[in-house]
Amino acid sequence: MRISKPYLRSTSIQCYLCLLLNSHFLNEAVIHVFVFGCISAGLPKTGAHWQDVISDLRRIEDLIQYIHVDATLYTESDADPNCKVAAMKCFLLELRVISHESKNMDIDETVENLIVLANSSLPSSGNIAESGCKECEELEEKNIKEFLKSFVHIVQMFIHPV
Repeated sequence: MRISKPYLRSTSIQCYLCLLLNSHFLNEAVIHVFVFGCISAGLPKTGAHWQDVISDLRRIEDLIQYIHVDATLYTESDADPNCKVAAMKCFLLELRVISHESKNMDIDETVENLIVLANSSLPSSGNIAESGCKECEELEEKNIKEFLKSFVHIVQMFIHPV
């Protein structure tokens, strides 16, 4: 089964469009479109991929129904909106546990895609530590289904900020 990589879609489409425009119509206006298109292809698209993250989480939920993964994961059940970046980082770290425990290529690829999407969607302030937030190891350990449900809730906090 082939996994889509939505984080690559918009960049390649923009580059192809620029090349197409540049090859058929060579004038000053098209050169400007080409240059700006190439620049915009490299700009981060913060927040644009959260729906794709949720889709990948749903895919993992579907895949684990057929694979026995006996793991408990640090789970932020009731994150403060001021700690959503810290919570997201914990969820992303714990995803690696699911990938390791499942020993399943489809899950591995989906986890990797999800991590890239989520990291590229985090605000640039994501590199700054949020104060007063729990460390991952301080969170309650829960089963995978509860973990994924809470993960979706955190992603929705990024989609619909309070």
